[in-house]
Amino acid sequence: MKITVETRIDAPMDEVWRAYTTPADIMKWNAASDDWHTIAATVDLREGGAFSSRMEAKDGSMGFDFAGTYTRIVPHERIDYAFGDRTAEVEFAQREGGVDVKVAFDPEDSYPEEHQRMGWQAILDSFGRFVEARHRSGG
Repeated sequence: MKITVETRIDAPMDEVWRAYTTPADIMKWNAASDDWHTIAATVDLREGGAFSSRMEAKDGSMGFDFAGTYTRIVPHERIDYAFGDRTAEVEFAQREGGVDVKVAFDPEDSYPEEHQRMGWQAILDSFGRFVEARHRSGG
């Protein structure tokens, strides 16, 4: 059973989509806490295209690559991808007051599901804060 996290972002769909799919933007928001950051990101946004993000602790003590392949792209609506033997679906829905973003992903066996949910939610919350701040500043 998939784990689901979600948020509402007070910004237009174009801005939300762009921030989720642009490597330079991903590097600004893709971290679960302030002591981590993404130092590199690539996106080939097409079905069969690859993506990757290099996430590292800011103190240099550890890091990992999060990479996979896009399996379905519906612009401004949905991104499905496979990473290892797991899959995830990201849904974007325009609503009054913003865009709802929902991510559903297969859990891994190494960590408790609640820990995984909290980490993915923290990253999605970071994404929302980034997009809303840029939108408010006119960027």
